[in-house]
Amino acid sequence: MITFPRHLLPFALLLVLLPAAPAPADTPAFRVLNRTGQAATGLFAVRSPRGAGNDWGRNLLNTPLPAEQSFALRASDSAGCRFDLRLALADGREARLTEQDICLHSMVVLEAALAVPGGGGLAKPPPASGPPMAAPRTGIGAGVGPNPGGSGRSSIGTGFVVARQRVLTNQHVVEGCRRITVRSPEGVELAASAHAAPDSRRDLAVLAVAGEVGPPLRFRASPAVRRGEEVVTYGFPLSGILSSGPTLTTGEVNALSGLRDNPLQFQISAPVQPGNSGGPLLDRQGNVVGVVVSKLNAAGIAARTGDIPQNVNFAVKGLEAAEYLRGIGLTPLLADSNGRDRSPAEVGELAHRSTVLVRCEK
Repeated sequence: MITFPRHLLPFALLLVLLPAAPAPADTPAFRVLNRTGQAATGLFAVRSPRGAGNDWGRNLLNTPLPAEQSFALRASDSAGCRFDLRLALADGREARLTEQDICLHSMVVLEAALAVPGGGGLAKPPPASGPPMAAPRTGIGAGVGPNPGGSGRSSIGTGFVVARQRVLTNQHVVEGCRRITVRSPEGVELAASAHAAPDSRRDLAVLAVAGEVGPPLRFRASPAVRRGEEVVTYGFPLSGILSSGPTLTTGEVNALSGLRDNPLQFQISAPVQPGNSGGPLLDRQGNVVGVVVSKLNAAGIAARTGDIPQNVNFAVKGLEAAEYLRGIGLTPLLADSNGRDRSPAEVGELAHRSTVLVRCEK
């Protein structure tokens, strides 16, 4: 496995507008996409946690940023990975995201606009608040496609059954949704809604589904997950571009912590793509050991190092997910992984009965 020196991963923003052409290799960049449905009159980007304290600095826009267009920011090496971003809209609303890790994203999408008390657009700073209802925070948030019945956009993620009529997925898959549906393994579309408050720290959410969607998967209780263990993912990557049905991939647990030693996650080599978010990560006995959540921003790392990292992906640890479920009043099913290993095909057949496509309509 290729690893990268710790000092090569963080890179920060110099708030400078770039031309549309690709950034040169020595100036890695990321883009802020306006998906609010209207033009933005202001864009603010500051190091976290300045945004939470209403310290947004100066407006970066000289002219309005139209809907569905993006603004590029040049990167430097001094200020870390995490930034707070805010779009101020012409009607006085705003969209913002906090704690965005630009080491994981090459594109940050702002879309769910919230009212600012008293209106005023740029005239008033935004109120301090908790995590906004906004776009995916991770590198594999969702595949995006047309939504004829809504505002023109819909996104796809994955979820899996954890209790009767209850589905676990990532928070970023279902943030800012006007309508949520799940597609059962039998192909039935069912309405869904939030069961309880999401967990923004772990990036997890549970949906209540209006119908039966399959048996709950079991979480691995013991033994502890080890480096090098074989794992299987099951989900809906790039649905409509690749197969419209579920996809199975295999890999290994590479590290027992995530990016920058995040203790809530595993690093895995199983390939994942947009749409895999929220899907189960299973061991070879078919027990859940994680929830797929993100992938490394390979383009950003390549710009820094000249080499493209391969299959560096992340999953929320299964025991963390089980703890979240208990905290919202659900009892996860547990099992020990001390029996015979199944083939990946057998694990996939087990997961298929309980894994659903999650559609978020904006």
